[in-house]
Amino acid sequence: MVNWRLRPASAADLEPMAELRAVVLRSDLERLGRYDDHRVRQILRDRYAPECTRIIEVAGALVGSVSLRPADGHVWLENFYLAAHLQGSGIGTAVLRGLLADCDRDRVQVRLVVLSGSPARGLYERHGFTVESEGPVDVLMVREPGRPTEKGGLRSSLP
Repeated sequence: MVNWRLRPASAADLEPMAELRAVVLRSDLERLGRYDDHRVRQILRDRYAPECTRIIEVAGALVGSVSLRPADGHVWLENFYLAAHLQGSGIGTAVLRGLLADCDRDRVQVRLVVLSGSPARGLYERHGFTVESEGPVDVLMVREPGRPTEKGGLRSSLP
């Protein structure tokens, strides 16, 4: 696996994250007839919370992001993006496994929204997420603390 690290996000990460989001989501949003070049970036700009976000780096370069935003009795897993050339490398699985281990330790439910038909849904299902509701564009998934996840790999802890 490629050497990677997580670091806290800062205000300076907003525009690189917005660009990464646009690139990563483009094919799924186009398939769903929902791609808008400006809107895909603006949604992240409007909701960006660096205090809840970690940046995934490889060789000092931003290649991904992930946010855990606290809510009433659970957390939202958001902004989980990884550059296309690194998808399938094991980094996303390792990051997710570390986040879920921390949530299990704290006995916190995790919720997320994934685009309908996205290959990311399989990653989430392998880690114990189940579908709570499904629409034509979005799928709401939930994972209770302590749900079994796929075995093996690395565990990364957020700083």
